[in-house]
Amino acid sequence: MEKDLRALAMAHTSLSMREIQRLSNMAAAFSFLSDLAHGELRVYVQAKEEGQLLLLAHHYPHTFYMEENDARTGMLFSSMEEPLVTEVFRTGRRTHGKREWRYGAMLDMFAYPIHDGERVIGVLTFETDLLRLSIDGYDKLLVAAVAVLYMARSEQPANFFRPIAPGDGILVADAHSRIIFADAAAERIYRVLGMGSLRGYRLFERSLSHIVTQETIVRDTPWQKEVQAAGRTLIRREIVVREGGQPQLYIILISDVTEMRQKDEELRIKSAVIQEIHHRVKNNLQTIASLLRLQARRATSEDVKSALQEAVDRVLSISVVHEYLSQQGTENIDVQEVMHHIFDLVARSMAARDFTVTTSFSGGRLILPSKCASSIALVLNELVLNSMEHGFAGRSHGEISLDVRETEEEWILVFSNDGTPIDERVLEKPRKSLGLTIIRTLMEGDLAGTFSMENLPKGAGVATTLTIPKKENLPID
Repeated sequence: MEKDLRALAMAHTSLSMREIQRLSNMAAAFSFLSDLAHGELRVYVQAKEEGQLLLLAHHYPHTFYMEENDARTGMLFSSMEEPLVTEVFRTGRRTHGKREWRYGAMLDMFAYPIHDGERVIGVLTFETDLLRLSIDGYDKLLVAAVAVLYMARSEQPANFFRPIAPGDGILVADAHSRIIFADAAAERIYRVLGMGSLRGYRLFERSLSHIVTQETIVRDTPWQKEVQAAGRTLIRREIVVREGGQPQLYIILISDVTEMRQKDEELRIKSAVIQEIHHRVKNNLQTIASLLRLQARRATSEDVKSALQEAVDRVLSISVVHEYLSQQGTENIDVQEVMHHIFDLVARSMAARDFTVTTSFSGGRLILPSKCASSIALVLNELVLNSMEHGFAGRSHGEISLDVRETEEEWILVFSNDGTPIDERVLEKPRKSLGLTIIRTLMEGDLAGTFSMENLPKGAGVATTLTIPKKENLPID
């Protein structure tokens, strides 16, 4: 927005760079000011063309419903269309009037000059329906808003003027920290804490502070505290308007985040429990793999040993998923991360010491829900096993790759190796191979996808294409 404001001002006005920079700094507070004043905010500047006004900024409040109109940032208006704005440019003094926003319906309009020294460089207006708004002491909010506007001339930290949420309470206190305004939301929050009317109290009086049991100041946002009081959790934001280094006005924003913090704690506990479950499942699977490995060592038949070793790899490929989920604390998996872990497992258990294999990944990162995790892990495991056992037999080096593609309707994974081409008879009748049967069953049964294999041209290897539809409810559910 700051860039747009500067570009608009440079293109359509005669403002100096210093004046544009002042308005650009103020722009950081415009949305906040609209919320504070519970009204539609507009900032006008005089255009290069005589008798024309440029709408430099435009915001609707989050704290009060306003019907949208045709006004848009960058629009030009005739001075005659905006008499109150034109009057402020002429006199340099604030004014108040009415605007008809639709036939028979009037809004209150408050217009304030934006000075740079003696010169009026812009006009800030708030438009609202005071009758419908019904806020006692609304003029105090306007005074606070204008004070903050001039405070914003100097650049403030990021998030300092974060918008006000609809349920936030607003307090305004004078230079002596005496509360001169408290809206209904603030009164309601403090009523729950056992306080009555807030007006007249000082911000730091014991009658207000004694209910606080704990305060936590966030290092990056020293103007914000998390307060524990009477069993409630509050976020307290404080904006101090200073003049000559001395406080002139305090604006306090109170948010009751008790339920949010309770839900955060529940989610944190739930996440920790789920991570612990995944960790224990991983340990159990590794125990099963160890038992199978012991059984394989005692076997006298090479076929039995080979079959048990393949079973070990399949069990460990599932344990990789649970280990990943136990560490990430998320219910989604990164396919490339899982592929790395599976490859390391298979390479350690099957590759000869004098055999080297390289891997490559292309395409975007693929994040899949955990309900697909075990099936994808097993499929990738079978493909790596097949490459190591058949594609690279009798070789000292091999390469495998995974290419990830995405369309609007499906994910496409292409797994390739540069090994020996697969027998055409196997391609025609893949169900005779246990590994390919497992892949087909998982792809078609669990993931509602498709699976196909083909030899690459000129004996360059084998490519396996896995297609997974983007469906919310996969058959695995």
